[in-house]
Amino acid sequence: MTGATLRSMASARSLRALDWLNFFVANVQTGFGPFIASYLASHKWTQGEIGLALSVGTISAMVSQVPGGAAVDAMRNKKAAAAWAIAAIILSASLLALSPTVVAVMAAEVFHGFASCMLVPAMAALALALVGRQNLGDRLGRNARWASIGSAVAAGLMGLTGEYISPRSVFWLTAALALPALVALSMIEYDQRGAAASARPGKPATPRGESRESIFDLLRDRRMLTFAGCVVLFHLSNAAMLNLAAGEVTAGMGNNVQLVIAACIIVPQAIVAWMSPWVGRTAQHWGRRPVLILGFTALPVRALLFAAVGNPYFLVPVQMLDGLSAAVFGVMLPLIAADVAGGKGRYNLCIGLFGLSAGIGATLSTALAGFIADHFGNTVSFIGLAAAGAAAVLLVWLAMPETRDALEEEETGDVTA
Repeated sequence: MTGATLRSMASARSLRALDWLNFFVANVQTGFGPFIASYLASHKWTQGEIGLALSVGTISAMVSQVPGGAAVDAMRNKKAAAAWAIAAIILSASLLALSPTVVAVMAAEVFHGFASCMLVPAMAALALALVGRQNLGDRLGRNARWASIGSAVAAGLMGLTGEYISPRSVFWLTAALALPALVALSMIEYDQRGAAASARPGKPATPRGESRESIFDLLRDRRMLTFAGCVVLFHLSNAAMLNLAAGEVTAGMGNNVQLVIAACIIVPQAIVAWMSPWVGRTAQHWGRRPVLILGFTALPVRALLFAAVGNPYFLVPVQMLDGLSAAVFGVMLPLIAADVAGGKGRYNLCIGLFGLSAGIGATLSTALAGFIADHFGNTVSFIGLAAAGAAAVLLVWLAMPETRDALEEEETGDVTA
């Protein structure tokens, strides 16, 4: 068997392992969603105390976005960065299961916030190292598909476990599901020396001894700043939308409320799993801007439909638009980060900056939407969310430059005069 054949087999095995890594990491992250609130409520925590604990996790994640990305950039071995992050998540889940006390829960939220901010860029860096910039769009679409499938499977398993065993068992299951993630990670093999070069085809990697681009250089890049603004507006429009709709359904519907809300979560995941590979391929061939405009346009349309239609069963088909937006956003954020900073040694820092922008937008969204709904009604609040979504579309249309470089266009045969 030739060396080339062996390398091809190793590469195929690594790509399959990356599929499973995305699947199991999504499994694990699902355990830190709504299940925490239910678990703490079962231990007599008040809503205010639960809200404080979740806020600690949110703030920890926001504060950790930039240093987490910078830490992954600084680590030559991206597998080690991912392994440490997964280990920290296992510790977080174990703390929650062992002791639902204030100190343990707060510590678990802090550990999980920072670990997630290292894990996301580390996995994106592994994808970039394995396939290079030319094929990154396709790979990110595949990552999103496996993550969506993992989230849906985990939600079902954890719901059954919490219902028929105990709320505490959800977190033991979360910790257990992290173990096959570590196994999948161990099966990934890549050339660390070639990883930097693959980030920017046709251009040499940053020479040894030469300083990388600083965060200040990155913050002066118009593409980075414009897309960060788009990310803030996207989450300003999106983050509060389902919560607001779910509250309206709960208030106006007698039976089947939980089933409708569950369907509103599961349906978008199915759309993401179906559409993400198409999003990646299309962004690779058409460019980033057309795909961004398509995905962002779904936001104001969805908000206006929520404002106009009072039938609670209509929520589920409207939530299909959320799947479109989520598929586009999930693929485009790491792809545009690779365009902007992938060849400058700051890919993961750029992902962290975009993640911070998302956190800012989401925090403003829930606070402003709740205030407007309390004082002016849900319809006005939905219209406000639609306005933020329309502003995101306009910013992409008017100010966002195309980030796909000329070399990629030549490789896909899409160069225009």
